[in-house]
Parts: sequence; C-alpha cells; structure tokens
Amino acid sequence: MRKLFSALAGIAGAALFVWAVAAAQPPRQNGQPPAGKMRKPAMADTIRANIYADNNFMLWINGELVAVDSITFIPHNVISVDLLPSYPMTIAVMARDNASPKTGMEYADTNIGDGGFILKFSDGTVTSSAWKALCVSRGPRNRDTKNPQVENLPIPENWQAVNFDDSSWKAAKEYTEEEVDPKQPYFENDFAGAKFIWTDDVAIDNTILFRHVVKSAPDGKERPDFTNINNVVPDSPPKKAKKR
Repeated sequence: MRKLFSALAGIAGAALFVWAVAAAQPPRQNGQPPAGKMRKPAMADTIRANIYADNNFMLWINGELVAVDSITFIPHNVISVDLLPSYPMTIAVMARDNASPKTGMEYADTNIGDGGFILKFSDGTVTSSAWKALCVSRGPRNRDTKNPQVENLPIPENWQAVNFDDSSWKAAKEYTEEEVDPKQPYFENDFAGAKFIWTDDVAIDNTILFRHVVKSAPDGKERPDFTNINNVVPDSPPKKAKKR
C-alpha cells in the first residue's frame, strides 16, 4: 500500500510540473509560436526554382550546394527544386556546355556546341544581364576545328562564397530563345521574365561561372529567416486534435 501511495504521489508531482511549465509558456496566437521563438519551417515557406542549362549546371545558394543537373549532356532537361530562401541571397552557378576537355568540341570532335543558361525562382528572381559571369574554359580557340585547342583558366578559390569579390567579372550577356534554341522541356515550365545568359561567345565559351545577389524578395513578400534553424530548438507546429 505504501508503494502504491508513493507511485501516485510521483505521478501527481510530474503532472504538476508539466502543468507549471505549460502555464509559463506564452500562448500561441492563431497557431503561431510565442514572440521571439522560431518555428519549424514548412513547405509553404519554400520557393520553387526552375533551371534549364545547355548542357548542365551546379547551383549554390548562400554558399551551399542545393542542386545538380541530373543529365550531363542530352536529352535537354529542366530541373525544378524547392528552396528555403534567405535574403540577401547569393546565387552561384557553374554552367557547362558539353565539350571535350581536349578539343572543346562534341559528338566525337565533329561539332562546335553552344551553351545557354536560364533560371527562374517563384519569388521573382530571374536571370538577366544584371548577373556576373566568368568564362573558365573555352575552345576550340579561334574556332579552329582542324587543330582544336582549349584554353582553361584557374577557377577562383571559394567563388561560390557569399563574401567572394566578383567586382572584376563582366556582366552576363543575354541571348534570345532563337539563339539558344532550347528543347521541349523548357517550354513546359515557367521561365516568364527570365533571360538566357552566357558570356560573350555562346559557341566556344564552354564553362561559365555565374554570380548574383538578390538583396530582397523581388515579389515583395515577407518571409521568415530560418538561417539559424540548426542552432536553436524550434517551436513545433500545433498538434491536431485527436478524434474521439
């Protein structure tokens, strides 16, 4: 009997402690966490990214690799991914036209290819000549297909980083759809308002680095900043009431 009373007392004490902790927490307002407390992000906080590259790309956001083209050559494809945005947003892209590293040509060294890159985020971010671009591999030099040679430049260290200085890079050059000639998947996705970009020579410039900083959401929408989510204990979303 004494053990039973001890057990009941322990349960009562635990219940009282839980009640006291809950009472000390500020109440939720319309399902939102208390002021000053970060909530867990939801899919509604993300933005959609559509990316098309001739032929492939790698995408970094604020120094973090977030997307890699799943097809390096053909067929041409569109990559669509969900991103959790944080502004200012530093976008870095390595875009590559399919080309032999020795000749700069494709299809068994029988053809000079051409590049092209376009991107649109659902927050209104688009590619344009406002982006910075640097060619790090070109060929065949002087379009010499009989004795093709490739010129490679060193890739700058930490070029994807937020604090990288790209002030010496040139502005990206815009190209029309007719000049790039995108294939069918492109027309099945939303790229309205975005421009195809590359460096000065869309034919022999084969590997391009792009950078662009989005200072705030182009659509003007206020979005929570979840940058520090790994360093806090976020507030869990309210649980749904159990059906009786």
